[in-house]
Amino acid sequence: MRELSLHLLDIAENSVNAKAKNVTIFVLEDTRSDRLYLSIEDDGVGMSPEMVAQVTDPFVTTRTTRKVGLGLPLLKGAAEACNGYLKVQSTLGVGTRVEIEFQRSHIDRMPLGDLPATILSLTIGFPAIHWVIRYQVNDNEFVFDSEPIQRELEGIPLSDPAVLAFLKEYVETGVSELKPADSF
Repeated sequence: MRELSLHLLDIAENSVNAKAKNVTIFVLEDTRSDRLYLSIEDDGVGMSPEMVAQVTDPFVTTRTTRKVGLGLPLLKGAAEACNGYLKVQSTLGVGTRVEIEFQRSHIDRMPLGDLPATILSLTIGFPAIHWVIRYQVNDNEFVFDSEPIQRELEGIPLSDPAVLAFLKEYVETGVSELKPADSF
């Protein structure tokens, strides 16, 4: 994957597959400390300590459709190559938290990518999940919370063209107003 937003999408889809009801994604671009921090936290089924220890091994996967799991191992390698890290914390029956950090200005850091498209894909694709996505640049923050939106819609699907157009504009505006000029 060439963009961090696609990695976020992949990890969030793992949360959905782990039967999460609530998923929180946090993206922090701290230009002052030159760090880019990402986290995905869910209340899914969680993983055993043994699985957590193996989750960044490309030859370990829980998927039945393929024999390798490259998402987290590649992301871990990319983070470490950019003076960062990837950590996975998980407890069976409680959920999982994945944290990733990069040196923001590192020449090899992949771009954040299309965060609004990722937010919309998750929200429209998995409307039963309570999504909270926080995008913060230094001290300014945009928060997308699917629950109040769903409540306000009173059963109108998120995929309704008028709702979709509103969500697209809302998310794109919220993210673009914060995105630093030197962001890639």
